[in-house]
Amino acid sequence: MTPEEVRERGWDCVDVVLVTGDAYVDHPSFAMAVIGRVLEAAGFRVAILSQPDWRSCRPWRRFGEPRLFFGVSAGNVDSLINHYTAAKKIRTGDDYTPGGRPGRRPDRATLVYCQRAREAYPGTAVIAGGVEASMRRLTHYDYWSDTVRGSILLDSKADLLVYGMGESAVVEIAKRLASGESIRRLRDIRGTVYAAGASEKPDVPDAVHLPSFEEVRSSKESFLAATRWLHRETNPFNAKPAIQRHGDRAVIQNPPALPLTSLEMDRIYGLPYVRRPHPAYQSAIPAFEMIRDSITLHRGCFGGCNFCSLTLHQGSVIQSRSEESVLREIEKIVSQPGFKGILSDLGGPTANMYAMGCKDSGLQSLCRRQSCLHPVLCRRLRTGHEPLLRLLRKARQLSGVRKVLVASGIRMDLALCCPEYIRELAAHHTGGHLKVAPEHVSSGVLELMRKPEAEVFLRFRECFEAASRQAGKEQYLVPYFISGHPGSDLESMAELALFLKSHGYRPLQVMDFIPAPMEISTAMYYTGKDPMTGRPVYVARGESERRLQRALLQYFKPENRNRVIAALKKAGKPDLTEVLLRRGEGRSKSRGRRISASTDPFP
Repeated sequence: MTPEEVRERGWDCVDVVLVTGDAYVDHPSFAMAVIGRVLEAAGFRVAILSQPDWRSCRPWRRFGEPRLFFGVSAGNVDSLINHYTAAKKIRTGDDYTPGGRPGRRPDRATLVYCQRAREAYPGTAVIAGGVEASMRRLTHYDYWSDTVRGSILLDSKADLLVYGMGESAVVEIAKRLASGESIRRLRDIRGTVYAAGASEKPDVPDAVHLPSFEEVRSSKESFLAATRWLHRETNPFNAKPAIQRHGDRAVIQNPPALPLTSLEMDRIYGLPYVRRPHPAYQSAIPAFEMIRDSITLHRGCFGGCNFCSLTLHQGSVIQSRSEESVLREIEKIVSQPGFKGILSDLGGPTANMYAMGCKDSGLQSLCRRQSCLHPVLCRRLRTGHEPLLRLLRKARQLSGVRKVLVASGIRMDLALCCPEYIRELAAHHTGGHLKVAPEHVSSGVLELMRKPEAEVFLRFRECFEAASRQAGKEQYLVPYFISGHPGSDLESMAELALFLKSHGYRPLQVMDFIPAPMEISTAMYYTGKDPMTGRPVYVARGESERRLQRALLQYFKPENRNRVIAALKKAGKPDLTEVLLRRGEGRSKSRGRRISASTDPFP
């Protein structure tokens, strides 16, 4: 991370400089650590330029000109979601910065970092990647400016954009550049996006032609069509290339990278991470403190929730590590100084999707279904929890391990397929509270979210609490709910408030819907229609109604009383005022249900 460290290694130059908006933590939960270690394992000399001062290009010259390219990422989170709340107010902290201090990265960091790299060394290739670039790779609605923006590839003037997790693409790019190929020749790599010149006529066989940037910007129907086509081309086994014109240029998205095999996942997670921040930092990094002793079991999610970026970024195919790989990592953690015997999480994007997938590889290669769980669970989905149960049992039996927690979110409809998993989860892997995400209780809103009915949450809660009692433990669920999602009006929020009151939940924090780039729910928010069906969708746009929806979720707070009354009156439900605001009724007898239904800072 410093020129001194480069000299200590005896390098006369570096091959790749990775620029990131996050602090540098050499832990496999941090994207730049993974990309850096993968490149290093392939024989390349890598430097990390972490949270540089973007007001000049001087920091980009810290290591001299990289022999191959600058790899640019805004960080683990989109820089605007990192900076601003759903109400577009500035956040008071940044979990990926030492001391949690805000202001260490610019807005639209990918654009700024790419431009500074180009300024520093005009002839060096610049490759954009990370979540921000991935989810803005084609035309998208930008909530913070309330505009439709074009591909970030053109705005950033990067030579190439890597979308998705990126390891395979980045290593191929480095190897081909090192062999003497020009950056313009690297247009056949999966998981990348490139731009054709104004005078070029791209010849891309079997490509999907999306509505142009100009059409999408001027017509919401075209925006819906582009969204629909994009989300139907996510299966890496049958996805077609996509072409979208931006004026006289064409932006071409190659098909997604193929899923990693278990052996490839083992190699990536078995690299020599030191699992701690760079020693240059003097203050704690909140994101690291939270995941210090956690382990990633798998990638991807086949849930297909409309408000989630996972399918477009990590993919819907579950890519799992082997049992042996995970156990080796646990042994490494146990041997580190300061380990107190508690593994904070064994999970992934969804904790209980480990080793799951399609039973029929032939049909999987043809499938274009966006969710394996909605509207009904696919009969071809392999839902057995046995591999996960076996791994959890072995993990908790290792010497030096006192407790193995599962802190990643649980998919409740999947867990109900395996009562034994729920029993072991309650008996061995819950530290008093378990987080789950019912998100809402209104059938109409849940349908637009692609989430199961509220009955699934109630059934799971009943099973989990029964299993906790059987284990002799008092444990409860921490449910997450969203306000302001498309389809959610004051009437449906009143229904949710009544549900919370009757079941004794008092959420101390609220997840307010943020329309993140390229998500289906964001298309609903912008257009007022469901892109998959074309049906109109109610959208709460004004901050006034969004405040009322949040107040209904926290009906019990004295400071929300007037807003709750106003919200119920506006919803045509004034009769519920006394029910919701009456003290002492509707609470669960068990104190656990009155805990904070808090949430992560980002949806």
